[in-house]
Amino acid sequence: MSGRPVRKVVIAGGGTAGWTVAAALVKNIGSLVEIVLVESDAIGTVGVGESTIPTARRFHELLGIDEREFVRATQASFKLGISFENWTRDRERYFHSFGTVGRSTWMADFQHMWLEARAMGVAGPLEDYSLETQAALTGKFRAGSGEGSSLNYAYHLDATAYGQYLRGFAEPLGVTRIEGKIGDVRLNPESGFIASLVLDNGEIIEGDLFIDCTGFRALLIEGALETGYEDWTHWLSTDRALAVQTKAVGPARPYTRAIAHRAGWQWQIPLQHRVGNGLVYSSAHLSDDDAIRLLESRVEGEMLTDPRLIRYVSGTRRASWNRNCVAIGLSSGFVEPLESTSIHLIMIAVTRLLQLFPFSGVNEALAARYNDLSRTELEGIRDFIILHYHLNERAGEPFWDRCRIMEIPDSLASRIALFRESATAFQANDELFRIDSWVQVMLGQGLQPDSHHALGRMIGAERLGGSLASLAANIRQQAGSLPQHQAFLDAFSPQAQPSG
Repeated sequence: MSGRPVRKVVIAGGGTAGWTVAAALVKNIGSLVEIVLVESDAIGTVGVGESTIPTARRFHELLGIDEREFVRATQASFKLGISFENWTRDRERYFHSFGTVGRSTWMADFQHMWLEARAMGVAGPLEDYSLETQAALTGKFRAGSGEGSSLNYAYHLDATAYGQYLRGFAEPLGVTRIEGKIGDVRLNPESGFIASLVLDNGEIIEGDLFIDCTGFRALLIEGALETGYEDWTHWLSTDRALAVQTKAVGPARPYTRAIAHRAGWQWQIPLQHRVGNGLVYSSAHLSDDDAIRLLESRVEGEMLTDPRLIRYVSGTRRASWNRNCVAIGLSSGFVEPLESTSIHLIMIAVTRLLQLFPFSGVNEALAARYNDLSRTELEGIRDFIILHYHLNERAGEPFWDRCRIMEIPDSLASRIALFRESATAFQANDELFRIDSWVQVMLGQGLQPDSHHALGRMIGAERLGGSLASLAANIRQQAGSLPQHQAFLDAFSPQAQPSG
């Protein structure tokens, strides 16, 4: 494609995506390439990606970010998983934790033993065997070394503050920020590669590799290169989100709440200084005005902002890497926010780019490999999110009825059939979600297997029941020894608001 070595990387757009990319590139290869970021203070960011998954911690370790400093700067709280409420039926709840559930063996994963124990009448609820779930539901948490350090956790954070924090991290390391609005994208007439960005003030920014972090506008990957977009709304039909911030009315919970309503779901994300709220919905089943009224009737605490409407189309760019442009963040695609994967997808994208960086020049093999890996991961995330919608028992509501009877991807249909017939779940190579995640959501959404591995029968009711009772008791003891999340947060980040 191009034998020209990559000496200068131009990042179009700031916000969480742009500054995450800038921070990762300058920290790891800043001595080899010049990194320029172009953004305009006049252009707002989506700024509502306020919930993460545990991969964020690994990414921060890669950058050498101090956790205490980060938590203070972004007013973050800690997250042990997601409470799914009303997803099967009203007033029913299950928890998707970030940790392991029970103890598996080489012959059979834990759910097989639990299902056998349940059939024998010697099992408690599945959530009894997850430390993260028990800690979350009792409001307990501890990070760092020492007792309780085995907790697998992520963060709730202020997305705007996070972008500013990463800017403060990246600029001293050598990233050059240029203020300005992009007015034009010029292509090389022979290769079709992006040659430069032209700002509204006439300034020309040339580069060898361009990173599109312009959000839903996708100015480079779509506006200039016309890459194309694959629409997934036939599977994921929500297309609107309303976001609003409210005052906290109590201690911060160490988990996200995802609460289903008649045409989608609502999020609650507790930070130190406020709560992030949102209503995700299908505009075909709920008008914007009705959605605003529904959100206002369901939020807790005084609203600090007016509801902000965000329109989106779930799907993916046909290629995230096209010619000498790599789209990262919302410009590359979007799978609705249910499992908090947006920031992860930014982090894994720049990590993947670092691993496949075209130092000697952009070539088709690198781009193809990058695109294959990106698509495989995104399709796995897509399937996992569809699972929540498809397995529901909210009969009589048009939105949920459609989700329940719709055709689903073959990849998901075969996975559901495998679990229904044999209680078998798996995590394929390059997939984000672990076996524990698939099991918690499939069982939580009411998918009951017809059979399971017989290992539990060989163990016997007395021994199996005793083992599960001991495991549950140990988890209760561990969770009970942890401090309250709010108390830990107040001590860990002194800027935190006092408990309400």
